Amino acid sequence: MPEFQHQRALGFDFGDRRIGVASGQTLSGTAGPLTMLPARDGIPDWSRIEALISEWQPDVLVVGLPLNMDGSESEMSRRARKFGRRLEAWYGRPVVMVDERLTSYEAKGQVMAEGGSQDFGRDGVDDRAAVLILQTWLTGG
Repeated sequence: MPEFQHQRALGFDFGDRRIGVASGQTLSGTAGPLTMLPARDGIPDWSRIEALISEWQPDVLVVGLPLNMDGSESEMSRRARKFGRRLEAWYGRPVVMVDERLTSYEAKGQVMAEGGSQDFGRDGVDDRAAVLILQTWLTGG
């Protein structure tokens, strides 16, 4: 990521049932939650992703890569990579894969610390995980 170039980004926390989405920019180095998209077996409503890309006009798309704790890849890693390849092919924007180990765990901790319930689907864990993924990319982590 060139530090001298201002870029807008959308971050994605890929999942089987939900895909969290966040927006951010390199100028301020900040990211914020946008939405959680329902998915069926990892397949989102692509028209909703297209609408987000049209609205936010990102320069880059950042997708979390769910690695095992030892750094090896899993079936979910392969599926997240496939999701990233589709984003790049269909929307013509570069896709960066970012190690997302422990982001969902950290996002759940944030929700609990704020007094949220354990119904994490309603309390924004996936979009918060997308924020953490995007912040990792923004800070070069």
